[in-house]
Amino acid sequence: MPFSEIFFIYYIIINILTFIAFAVDKWKAVHGKWRIREFTLIGLSIIGGAAGGLAGMYIFRHKTKKLYFKFGIPIILIVQIIVIIYLNSSL
Repeated sequence: MPFSEIFFIYYIIINILTFIAFAVDKWKAVHGKWRIREFTLIGLSIIGGAAGGLAGMYIFRHKTKKLYFKFGIPIILIVQIIVIIYLNSSL
């Protein structure tokens, strides 16, 4: 299996997992349950899930007032897009 296919599958899975993590954390916040650490949410975004994190933030209206989420996740996503474009053009 070529690297590009493996990367694509990884990218889809990590974004779905990050989206679900934001959804679960929002649900837990509403119901007063034990929460997912912000470090985990940011970490999932850094390792490739920024698109899922950004979608989760705005669909569930979660973490949108915290500046390091409001600006950090979009910046991480921009960097990831640049890296993907660079890797795609160099392979």
